[in-house]
Amino acid sequence: KLDYIYHSGFAIEADGITVIIDYYKDSSEEAPDRGIVHDHLLKKPGTLYVLSSHFHPDHFNRDILSWKEQRPDIRYIFSKDILKHRRATAEDAVYINKGDVYEDENIRIEAFGSTDVGISFLIDLQGMRLFHAGDLNNWHWSEESTPQEIRKAEGDFLAEIKNLQQKAPRVDIAMFPVDSRIGKDYMRGAEQFVERIKTAIFAPMHFSEDYRGGNAFRTFAESRGCRFLTISR
Repeated sequence: KLDYIYHSGFAIEADGITVIIDYYKDSSEEAPDRGIVHDHLLKKPGTLYVLSSHFHPDHFNRDILSWKEQRPDIRYIFSKDILKHRRATAEDAVYINKGDVYEDENIRIEAFGSTDVGISFLIDLQGMRLFHAGDLNNWHWSEESTPQEIRKAEGDFLAEIKNLQQKAPRVDIAMFPVDSRIGKDYMRGAEQFVERIKTAIFAPMHFSEDYRGGNAFRTFAESRGCRFLTISR
């Protein structure tokens, strides 16, 4: 089961295992410490994994480190830049860089690149392959960037996607940024992603409360054979 939390935050509920990715704030619109994470996932039996793709505050909230008081068995897997920027200590987590793999008896997590900071995650779990992009995207502001900057952003992005494609030509679920704040070409990265990587289910992210902007990608995603998850709250 895939739970949308907020912004780029998702949780995966599998048999005996829960994975929370890029928690920034919980799903309740009324109270900061209420919602699916605090009310349900932290109390759920089984093994809990908490992943953070990079140190930006909309992807990493230090509050997650306090969860181990409730859940001593928690396993944190963080991008190495979180340690480098001193948002957490060496003892707090297992740290991985692009190219590294975390694997145990339950899960395999391979770190791929980003076009911002940190990493993206390719997760193999109970026969499913999931990709969480973190801040990997074709980030360019067409209205503000120079043609040269746009070309570089696109080249960097496509190089990362090519690297992913070699390892994972298809994924069961992709969680990928569809953020209208970057201007008229804001869906370009998502389009290039689903054109190159066969995606069974596509979940938009990184749009805060601009649900309409995130969901506008539906038509294109469906034209490429994806099932699109519309998010409205």
